[in-house]
Amino acid sequence: MTLDAVRGWIAAADRVAVLTGAGMSAESGVPTFRDAQTGLWARFRPEDLATEAGFRADPQRVWDWYAQRREAMRHVVPNAGHLALADYARRHPGRLTLVTQNVDGLHQRAGSEGVLALHGNIVDDTWLEAPRACCTAQAPLAGRPPRCPTCGNLRRPAVVWFGEMLPLATLDAAERAAESCDLMLVVGTSGMVHPAAGLAQVAADAGARVVVLNPHPSELDAVADQVLRGTAATLLPPLLAD
Repeated sequence: MTLDAVRGWIAAADRVAVLTGAGMSAESGVPTFRDAQTGLWARFRPEDLATEAGFRADPQRVWDWYAQRREAMRHVVPNAGHLALADYARRHPGRLTLVTQNVDGLHQRAGSEGVLALHGNIVDDTWLEAPRACCTAQAPLAGRPPRCPTCGNLRRPAVVWFGEMLPLATLDAAERAAESCDLMLVVGTSGMVHPAAGLAQVAADAGARVVVLNPHPSELDAVADQVLRGTAATLLPPLLAD
């Protein structure tokens, strides 16, 4: 199977869904969760840094770790794969739905609109507790983390921590896209993180073709109609050019 054959599948599809994982951003140099646990942070467990319990136990420690990760993100840029997806969506309005497991925001920075970010976005904040009127009536005071000056509600990174459910509206939209697409591209994901990994099976069960793009074997290779060995930045530009 050649790239041209998969290009033909894409051209024939009325609806294309794309699911991206960590490998999507590898060529941009985005540090993984484990990569970020260096230096001072190496002595902490993931449970200390990426759970609600860990945040409640030491809000400043978790906030400072995410501040370091956010600073690292400032120095990375979208790669050719991110740009190819955004460009395809601009040229084919309403045809592509982009679902990502990544929190780096690179799809959005590349120009993709309506990205279904299953695990949130690391540059955004949200309230730890359901916000009261006082929380939304005024900007939170500066702090690490910021808090509502009236009730003390804390700001937290708007990412899905270990043990938390995915945002239901986003997951529902992703499942609808998988059920209704003619073709799904699965890019740079190991296929080990559920429920996101299950979207490929949803698409296959609904009759869509599934194409895996990954330089390494993944758990989703068996679901795929075709596996292309390569990276997002090398495969997506020729696949999506027309």
